[in-house]
Order: sequence, then C-alpha cells, then structure tokens
Amino acid sequence: MNISQYTSEFKYNWKLAAPVMLGMLGHTFVSFIDNIMVGQLGTAELAAVSLGNSFMFIAMSIGIGFSTAITPLIAEADSSDNLTQARSAYKHGLILCTTLGILLFLLVFFSKPLMFLMQQPEEVVALAIPYLDLVAFSLIPLIIFQAIKQFSDGMSMTRYPMYATLLANIVNIFLNYILIFGKFGFPEMGIVGAAYGTLVSRIIMVIYLWLLLRFKERSGRIVKNIQLFVIDFFMIKKIINLGSLSAMQMFFEVAIFTAAIWLSGLLGKNPQAANQIALNLSSMTFMVAMGLSVASMIRVGNQKGLQNYKELRRIAFSIFLLGVLLATIFAIIFFIFHKSLPNIYVDLNDAANFKDNTEVLKIASNLLLAAAFFQISDSIQVVVLGALRGLQDVKIPTILTFISYWVVGFPVSYFLGKEDMYGSFGIWLGLLAGLTTASILLFIRFNSLTLRLIANKEKTITIV
Repeated sequence: MNISQYTSEFKYNWKLAAPVMLGMLGHTFVSFIDNIMVGQLGTAELAAVSLGNSFMFIAMSIGIGFSTAITPLIAEADSSDNLTQARSAYKHGLILCTTLGILLFLLVFFSKPLMFLMQQPEEVVALAIPYLDLVAFSLIPLIIFQAIKQFSDGMSMTRYPMYATLLANIVNIFLNYILIFGKFGFPEMGIVGAAYGTLVSRIIMVIYLWLLLRFKERSGRIVKNIQLFVIDFFMIKKIINLGSLSAMQMFFEVAIFTAAIWLSGLLGKNPQAANQIALNLSSMTFMVAMGLSVASMIRVGNQKGLQNYKELRRIAFSIFLLGVLLATIFAIIFFIFHKSLPNIYVDLNDAANFKDNTEVLKIASNLLLAAAFFQISDSIQVVVLGALRGLQDVKIPTILTFISYWVVGFPVSYFLGKEDMYGSFGIWLGLLAGLTTASILLFIRFNSLTLRLIANKEKTITIV
C-alpha cells in the first residue's frame, strides 16, 4: 500500500474542512463561554444550564441532522453543473428547515414540565426553566442558519458559515458579559442573560450568512429570486427521506449524551456540573471531527455525481486517516491535562462554594480520562457517517447507530452509572462502548458498499 496516495489529499481535505471545523467550534464556543461565565455564579447555575441544554441538544440534533440532507444533494448538483437541481434543493431545504425549527421550538417549550418528573435537583430546575424559554426560541434562527450553511458547504464554499459563526461568537461574548453580570448599566440577569446572548447572536448569524451568499456570484444565482410558491414534491420527498434518517442518526448519538446528563442529575448537582464540563470539552474536539465529516460528505458527494467510485474510496480513506491522526493528538492532550483542563470552569477562590467546586473538579478530571479513550472511535464514526451521507446511504447506517448507542451503549451507562457502581465514570464507559461499536459497524458498512459499487460499475463496463 502506498500511503502517499492518501496523505497527498490531506492539504485539500484540510482546506475544505478547516472552515467547517472553525464554524462548528464556534457553535460549541458559544456554549463554552456560557459555561465559563455561568460557572462563576455557582455549581447550581452550571447544572441548570446543563439541564436546559440537554433538551436543546435533542432538538438541535434533529434539526442539524435533518439539514445535512441538503449538502450531498447540492454537492452532486454542483459537480454535474445542474443549476435547476441546486436551486430546488436549496429552496425546499430552506422551507423544510424553517418549518422544522418552529416545530422544535414548540416541542421544547411545552416539554418543560418533564423536568419536574425527572428527579432532578429542585434548585437546578427552578433556574433552568426561564433559561430554556429563551434558548428554545433560538432554535428557529439556528435551524434556518443550518439550512443555508449546508447549502454553502455543498457548494464547497465552507468559509462563509465560519465567518458568520465567528461574528456570532463576538456578539455572544459581549452580550454575555453585560447581561450575566450586569455591566454598563444593564440589569444583572444571571443565566437568563446568557440565553439572551445566544438568541441575539443566532439571529445575527442567519442574516449575515444569507447576505454573504446573496452577493457572491457563484451562490447568488441560486439564492436570489427563488420562487417560494412553486413546489417540487419530488424534491421535498427526497429531502425528507434523506433528512429524516440523518436526523435519527444524529438523534441516537446526541440522545445518549443527553441521557448521560440526566443520569448524572440522579447522582446530584455536582456530578451533573462535572458531566457538563467534560461534555463541553469533548464537544470541542468532536467539532473538528464534524468538520472532516462535512468534507467527507462533500467530496464523496462530488465523486458520486461523477460515478468515480475508486477515486471516491481513495479520497474517503484519506479523510478517515486524517481524522484518526487528529483524534490521537486530542486523546493525548486529554490524558495529559485531564486534571488541569476542568479548572477553567470553576472559581476555586470562591470560599462559599469551595467544597462543591473541588468535588466537581475531581469528577470532571476522571471523565476526561474516558473522553481521551473515545476520541478515536468518535472521530471514525462521524467521519465515516459523513461519507455514507455523501453516498446518500442513510437507511442501514440509521439502524447501525441505534444498535450502537441504545442496544450497546445506554445499558452499559445505566448499569455502571449507579451510585453503588462507578457513578459518573460508569456513565461515560457506556458512551465509550457505544461510540466504539458505531465506529466498527459504520466502517464495515462503508467498506462493503463502496467495494460493491466498484464491482457493479466494472461489471457494467465489461458487459458494454
């Protein structure tokens, strides 16, 4: 095997993936800043943000997962220069995502009473409800942004969503500072201030990205002058078929991490706060893998449009290799700095909360050891999943993700996460088991599918 046939693609893969990574990290950075600022208020506030966001994670997974159907359709249309298909995929994807955003907002808004039935700490629930009201509404602009972003990614214009996300982060940090702590004459709003910052920054993000793409010649010819009331039901059906299954794939994974938040809440507010710290740090490295997943989706979608399956397989493997190398670096960083990284989130000089903060740091440092081990499997499963979406293969991968996270992962988390077993660390061992199973099963699926596509094409050529 000549390794250079894979490493030679690293430069272009990175060029395509890096803006997506930065954009995805921008989403996570909003949460990162919220957690650091809210963490200064106390562990109950940090746990409240964690509980509120657990509802958001589920809704976001459905919305973001659904929107990924747009990227392979646009990539395929772009490689074959089919302007009509590209315009149709963009328009109908935007309409469907807007509708879904509104439905998800209503779903989260009216699901708040569930908090009282989940045996979560009462002081945490009381803080979480007003926070969730505002953050839930921000789902609408977020899912609209995702639709426009996935179109931009499909056109291989991955820089522009990154610019929008970076702008949103600057706005979010500024608003958090003045609204959480009551600066420059504004009232001190605590975690509700963080929710206002998130909402405003997401609205700005949508407007900025749409304006950027509208005035770029390549994307403007698709984005401008769309006929909203001319409906192509075939395209709607195609997006729903791809998007619903992609949404389920992301839902199954995000839901097990959300279950980890709820299981941690059964152990108390400090384990829940520690879980939030480890989850936030892990999310940041996961966004790098997500960037490669999008690059994988775009490049595989391009090659599918050209029906060049051997080249498709070579390019996909080059992205898989790059993902493993980066994940290994993150695993080493988590392992070496597992005790010091959680210190960013809490104030050890706070005498009133010193005991709680010390316990949170101890639990979080142990969770980062589990996170270090699942970096590689997490990277493999999401990058391979991106390649399968590029092939528009979603049905079997959806079944595989369900088996991995809910037949394998969750039972392990539930059993080992009890207080008389391994507690928080046991919950994360279940996450490790689920991610490892997913990485193996999805790779087997991609490998067998691409070999079959190559064999079928060669057979067709021979017959002709």
